[in-house]
Amino acid sequence: MHEDIDEIMISEEQVRAKVQELGEQITRDYQGKNLLLLGTLKGAVPFIADLARTIELPLEVDYMAVASYGNTTQSSGVVRIIKDLEGPIDQKHVLIIEDIIDSGLTLHYLVDLLRQRNPLSLRICTLLNKERTRLKQAEVSYVGFSIPDKFVVGYGLDYAQRYRNLPYIGILKPSVYEGVARPEETHISPAEKA
Repeated sequence: MHEDIDEIMISEEQVRAKVQELGEQITRDYQGKNLLLLGTLKGAVPFIADLARTIELPLEVDYMAVASYGNTTQSSGVVRIIKDLEGPIDQKHVLIIEDIIDSGLTLHYLVDLLRQRNPLSLRICTLLNKERTRLKQAEVSYVGFSIPDKFVVGYGLDYAQRYRNLPYIGILKPSVYEGVARPEETHISPAEKA
């Protein structure tokens, strides 16, 4: 376990098993459909890569980067697009792949934006659903794990761009981020902010 991690919340083995389970469910639900997995950068990259390999269907993968955090543990509340999709989605069934749903602000913004582009369907899959009062609500079709309102890192989730490479989901020690000056928004990882 990394020295900055207080405890492992979800082990590597649990993550792997849940991703397989979600992939099997998505395979059943999207039979015969033109599926686009839309990942949110940077946090969802490990999840979407592993999930795509478990889905036994032809599919496309694209990414958007939408920022709402700086190098802090709290959303700024301001959402902006850093990277947009590479093509139209009006003939596709879009499944947004999130690493974590937290305040709901970024995800709500993203769903509203994508609905305007008239996809055949639009649904959400998240690995982690943080149990907290949402600032904005969004219907989530696939949830890996519901977790308490703790600041977690690993498996794509970061703090100040670090810890994404951990193979498990861990609770970051408060001493790592408490008392740290809150730098300007530079973080491009919407998922953990979504």
